[in-house]
Amino acid sequence: PIIMSRVLYSISSISIWVGDMREQTNLNPEKLFVEFRTGVNPRMPILHRHYTLTHSDITADLFLTIAPEYAWDKINPMRDEVLAEWRQDGDGYYFYGYVEVDGTSAVNTPDRDRIFRRELPLALKAIRYGDRMFFRAHPELDWAPLWICFHSSHPQYNKLEYWGHPANYSIRQQLAGQPIKS
Repeated sequence: PIIMSRVLYSISSISIWVGDMREQTNLNPEKLFVEFRTGVNPRMPILHRHYTLTHSDITADLFLTIAPEYAWDKINPMRDEVLAEWRQDGDGYYFYGYVEVDGTSAVNTPDRDRIFRRELPLALKAIRYGDRMFFRAHPELDWAPLWICFHSSHPQYNKLEYWGHPANYSIRQQLAGQPIKS
């Protein structure tokens, strides 16, 4: 795709990910805490809307900050957060996520890559659910391309992958017909 040509200068490969969404870990909305910072609200803006998703290993709580910039103050030295934002190309918008595969922890790169891949569907569900009012205001964005950059100094882990669309991570599928509370 043309829209990715600006991003590929440091990416060693592109992959298409087609996973079985039914195998995803379920999101518990009661464990998700969302903060909107000054400059964004539940419906606007589209551009300059940055997501920082962190978590607690002790409580399993997820913390989503939605702001005009990434919430660098929420990021810990392990670098196990998921960052994402809306970007625009000539034809429309796309959702761009970023994970730091190398990190600075004692966990080695292959293990971090495996962990990110295992947990990323839950992280994407948390972002999609945490910003559900935004998606209701902009339903066309549910079908925007969703790209994830796995950043690593090791070429075999440094990848840009297509992960479907935000709609693939709606918990409506998880709830199997149960109404979602707004």
